[in-house]
Amino acid sequence: MASSQRILTLDVGASKVVLAEFVAGRGTTPQLTGYGISQLGIDPENDTHSSAILVSAVRELMREHGIKPAPLYMSISGQTVFPRYVKLPPVSRDKLYQMVRYEAEQNVPFPINEVVWDYQLLSGGMEEEAHVMLVAVKVENVTRLTDCVQATHLEPRVVDAAPMALYNAVAHNYPELDGCTMVLDIGARSSNLIFIEEKRVFTRSVPVAGNAITQEIAKQFNVSFAEAEEAKQEHAQVDLGGNYEGPEDGAAQQISKIVRNVMTRLHAEVNRSINFYRSQQGGSPPARVLLTGGASIMPYTDVFFREKLGVDVEYLNPFARITVAETIDEDRIGREAHMLGEVVGLALRHDQTCPIEINLMPPDLVALKTFRRRQPYFLAAAMGLVFALLAVWGLSRREEAVLNAQLAVVTGRIEDLRGVQGKLSTATAGREEALRKVNAIVDLVGRRTQWIEMIEAIHSCLLDGVWVTGVEPQVNAAGMVTAVEISGKGFEDKLSKQSTPEAGAIDQFRDRLRVVGPFTEQSEITAVPPPAAGNHSREFKIELLLKNPLKVN
Repeated sequence: MASSQRILTLDVGASKVVLAEFVAGRGTTPQLTGYGISQLGIDPENDTHSSAILVSAVRELMREHGIKPAPLYMSISGQTVFPRYVKLPPVSRDKLYQMVRYEAEQNVPFPINEVVWDYQLLSGGMEEEAHVMLVAVKVENVTRLTDCVQATHLEPRVVDAAPMALYNAVAHNYPELDGCTMVLDIGARSSNLIFIEEKRVFTRSVPVAGNAITQEIAKQFNVSFAEAEEAKQEHAQVDLGGNYEGPEDGAAQQISKIVRNVMTRLHAEVNRSINFYRSQQGGSPPARVLLTGGASIMPYTDVFFREKLGVDVEYLNPFARITVAETIDEDRIGREAHMLGEVVGLALRHDQTCPIEINLMPPDLVALKTFRRRQPYFLAAAMGLVFALLAVWGLSRREEAVLNAQLAVVTGRIEDLRGVQGKLSTATAGREEALRKVNAIVDLVGRRTQWIEMIEAIHSCLLDGVWVTGVEPQVNAAGMVTAVEISGKGFEDKLSKQSTPEAGAIDQFRDRLRVVGPFTEQSEITAVPPPAAGNHSREFKIELLLKNPLKVN
C-alpha cells in the first residue's frame, strides 16, 4: 500500500479493552493487521483500581501481540457521554459555534467548564433549519482514561465516543441502507441504541446490559461477581418460552430464565427509545436491527429480538468493506467480530471524511499538542539566534569592545532565564499538591449534581403509562438524607399490559430503580393501594435507599 501508515485504535469499555492495529493510506480503506482483546475483570461494585488495571491490560496487549506505538485513535464508553440533539434557525457558519455553545450551556447537566464537548452539524445550515448533535463528557472522566493511555507511551490523536465510532463503521460498511436501521450494542454496564436514517442519527444509552445478568446470577446463586460471570459465560442463553426446550441442567435452566428477564427489561427500554425517537425526532420505526457488543452473542438473542420487534435482526459485520490481513485467523475474527465495530470506526477517522467527527480531547492534552506543533518554529527561532551570535562573534574579533557589550547582554539574559527556570521548577514541584486540591474541589462540586443524577435516574426507569407525582427526601436524626420516597401513578391498562407472571409493572419499576446509579437493592414498594371505583389509574409509593447519604445543609 503506497504511502501507508501504521495506526492504532483503542476501544475502552466497562469490562474489556480492544486494541487494534491498521495500515492506512491517504484516502484509502484501512486494513486490519492485528488486534487483541483483554477482559478487565472489574467488579462494578468495586472499581477502585480500574485505572491501574486498564494500564496493565493495554501494556499486556501490546507485548503479547507485538504492537508498537503509533498514532492512536481511541473511544470512550457511551455510558459516560451526554448526547443532545438541538434544532437551530438558519445561520451562517461563523455564527453557528456561538449558538451551539449557548445550547451546550443550556442542555449539558454540568457547568460548561467541567466538561469537554464537541458538536456535529447533521443537516441544514445557512438556508434551512440546522440539526445539530452535541456530545459532552466530564473532564475528569476523559482525563482519567487519556492519562492511563499516556502511561503506556501512547498518545491519542482523537478521543471519540463509542456510539459515534460504531455509527461511522455502519455507515461505511452498509452504504445502501434504506429506511431506519437500529444498531443495538449490548455491552457490560450499558446498552447503546443507535438509530440511522438518511442524515438523521439518534443515540441513547440504557443501563440494562450484561452486568445486570451477572448481578442477578450472583444474587440468586449467592456467589461472587467473578463466579457469576464465569457461570454466565458457560451457560447463558435466552429462554424463548413456549415450546422452547431449554438446557437439561437445572442451574443452566435457571440462568436462561434470568437472561430472559433481563432481556425483557432491555426490550422494554428499546421500545421506549423507539417511541421517543419517533415522537421527538420525527423518525420512522426500525426496518432492521444490527446486533453487536460483548453480551449480544448469547444464544437466541437475535431470535428473541426478532420475535419481540417483528423486524429482521442480524449481527453487524464491521468487515463487510474493510480488508483483513491474511495473517489473522479467520475463525478467530469470526468469533470476535461483534467486539470490533468501534475499532473499525475509529480507523476510518484517519485521513478520511466520516459522517460524524467528534473529538473529546481533554484541554491539557490539546494544549500539549498545540505546544508540540509550535516546536519547529521555536527551533527555527533558536537557530536564527545562534547564527546571529556567530555573526556577532566574527565581528567582535575586530571590535572587542562591541563583543564585551554583547556578551554582557547575553549573560544577563541567561541569568534571567535561570530565574525563570527556578520558578518553573518550583511550579512543577507543587503540581501534585495543586492536583490534589483541584480533585478535592471537583469532588465537592460533583456532590451538587447528585440530586440531578437522582432525578434523571428515576426518569430513565419510568415505564410506559407511569408518572411520578412527588419526590420526598427521608432525613434521619443525624441530618442525613438516607432515602427518598417517590409517589406516582400509572394507568391501569398500561400497567396490566406490562405485567408478567414473574413481576407486576410496579415491581418491574422498582427493580429497575434498584440497579441504577444512586439507589440500593434494598429499595422497596411501600404502598400500592387498590384503585377507587371508576378510577382508571393506580397510585403507588416506593422508598429508594441511597448508596451515598447526603448531608442536609
